[in-house]
Amino acid sequence: MELIQETPDLSAYLAADEVIDHHHPLVRDTAARLAKDAEDSYVYARLAFEFVRDTIPHSQDSGDLRVTWRASDVLEQRTGICYAKAHALTALLRAEDIPTALCYQTFDVVHGLVAVRFNGAWHRQDPRGNKPGVNARFSLGEEQLAFLPDTAAGESDHPVLYAAPPPSVLRALRAASDRPHLWKTLPTTL
Repeated sequence: MELIQETPDLSAYLAADEVIDHHHPLVRDTAARLAKDAEDSYVYARLAFEFVRDTIPHSQDSGDLRVTWRASDVLEQRTGICYAKAHALTALLRAEDIPTALCYQTFDVVHGLVAVRFNGAWHRQDPRGNKPGVNARFSLGEEQLAFLPDTAAGESDHPVLYAAPPPSVLRALRAASDRPHLWKTLPTTL
């Protein structure tokens, strides 16, 4: 699948906003701590991916009822669903000047991923968190995502790379009083 930038301006994939708040002190401190152990941007990207995947539990897996959506809140509260974890990883990567996009798959609902740009190409990553049956890994080669869509069942990969979360994703996250409420309002399309 060919990934398509929503905007041709690569600087949009380095920008901060209310959701991808990579200028927030907690995001900056976390990025600086991870960068100390990285000899280059590839190693940093892998470390940031593993940090989000492994130290911030997916709220459904952990049973946490809180809903986070802003990157700094995800890092502070140490919880989030796929979208929130993608926001946190995007902020950490952009904090170190690594172009990062938000991208999605559709199953029964829309699932959030990120794509990082290295060597002139985009590479999708899934920081949702591993569990039995899910083994996502950071890779610039063959994708190692949490889930593969079954196209015969109507599931799909979306080729668009977003600089900011689509309104349907952000609306659902912001309106949710808790995770059970969010589960009833998750977007099924972008």
